[in-house]
Amino acid sequence: MKSITPVELKSKLDAGEKLILLDVREAWEYELCNIEGSTNISMTNIAKIQTEIKPEDETIVICHHGMRSFQVANYLEGQGYNNVTNLEGGVDYWAKTVDTKMAQY
Repeated sequence: MKSITPVELKSKLDAGEKLILLDVREAWEYELCNIEGSTNISMTNIAKIQTEIKPEDETIVICHHGMRSFQVANYLEGQGYNNVTNLEGGVDYWAKTVDTKMAQY
């Protein structure tokens, strides 16, 4: 399983790389704080994730602390998605290292 730190992700975004930012938290969590440009599809809607994300898309999976996103990324890899990466520490770590003005919970 590949992983990426928030600082590494920020560098990719700043470089204009085409990434799918998949936030798998619940809608209420996403509304509190999110990484700009991310798409929110809760991990409970795994079937929707599979219909909206292509296996070849470079996809960064995001959650609060990196545990749910790890589970989803691992599942997707098992389904043939070969370009999936987990965001280490989730939005919590992102808020502490990249966007210190982001709301936290």
